Amino acid sequence: MEEKFVLKDKFIKQAQEISRGAELLPGGINELAIKLQKSAESGKPIRVKLGMDPTRPDLHLGHTVVMKKLKKFQELGHTIVLLVGGATAMVGDPSGKSETRPALTKEQVEENAKTYFEQMSKVLDTSKAEVVNNADWLHPMQLTDLLKLASNVTVAQMMTRDDFAKRYAEGKPISIHEFFYPLMQAYDSVAIDADIELGGTDQRFNVLLGREIQSAYGKPNPQMVMLLPLIEGTDGLVKMSKTYPEHCISLTDSAKDMYGKLMSIPDTLIVKYFSLLTDISDAELKDIEERLKTENPRDIKMKLAFTITEEYNGTQEAENAQKEFINVVQNKGVPEDIPSFKLESAMNILDLLLELGFVTSKGEAKRLIAGGGVKINNEKVTDTAMTVDIDNLPKILQAGKRKFMELTNG
Repeated sequence: MEEKFVLKDKFIKQAQEISRGAELLPGGINELAIKLQKSAESGKPIRVKLGMDPTRPDLHLGHTVVMKKLKKFQELGHTIVLLVGGATAMVGDPSGKSETRPALTKEQVEENAKTYFEQMSKVLDTSKAEVVNNADWLHPMQLTDLLKLASNVTVAQMMTRDDFAKRYAEGKPISIHEFFYPLMQAYDSVAIDADIELGGTDQRFNVLLGREIQSAYGKPNPQMVMLLPLIEGTDGLVKMSKTYPEHCISLTDSAKDMYGKLMSIPDTLIVKYFSLLTDISDAELKDIEERLKTENPRDIKMKLAFTITEEYNGTQEAENAQKEFINVVQNKGVPEDIPSFKLESAMNILDLLLELGFVTSKGEAKRLIAGGGVKINNEKVTDTAMTVDIDNLPKILQAGKRKFMELTNG
């Protein structure tokens, strides 16, 4: 007679810690706890999958939400499978997109992928991860293989995706190749024999389809999925994305920029950022929630900014960033080490901001000026047609709260 399986509290607690802030499907905490316990008893590590399409070269704090979950699995001795989407990136993930996403070339994929693991190593041990590229099994597929894969999903199923349904209702084009993206991602789970797949909530359809495709290809216990919330950018409105650089906090940002951007988030995001972007305990998180009811949110936000900046830039850099923030923003001072720029001839203020790298577009420069964020010698610039001449220099140009440049003519 088979011995009755008894789920131990130890593994329930592990599952609760790993999944804080996440949605587990289909079986919730108990299914994850069972997987953890059976893995420990059998000595066979769980295979945890994260797919990454290297569509842009830089990672941001939003990406670290899922990376921190991987780190917890890794610390428990499980196998992290980092799947580079060499094939899927060339199709383009349509998730959440209102129009067909441009596909990347093989060269673009390879170039963007170069920096991914270096940046990810700031969160987890990439040297101990299993790294695979889905181009290895998707590119060699024959037409008959693709037809077999596609036969497992109906058009009606595909049209249950919100993005496809909305685009169809609005009369916007949907290319047939976009239907293959979730199929390809799902087949990846077959190829690597994934037990758990992680992804953002915008990946719900894709990762759940992985379960169906695994079953269709004979896996007796298809993967469960862990869906993580998407982190809003510093505006508090849209998800953090390199599409909106002024609201995005990149892992490659300097300590000063990272600290300053974190201090600019809305107070309503403090708890969410602490919960998903730091390693504080549940007890500490509850304490922060209580303190926010009576204390100045700015003081708690400073702890948040320091904690995250320290993790990615080191203690000394975080301390320097905090000191400069207090001096420049709170005390309305000027940084001690302002760089200088020699103005060779008169320049339009928009062109100058773009030339200095203070903005990424003239549109962003106009928005910054309209919001009162550009100053010369502490006087606000209000005219986007203003010309900065080479007379009466040096002057201090300020863009936003943290970007300064001394303008000189010699």
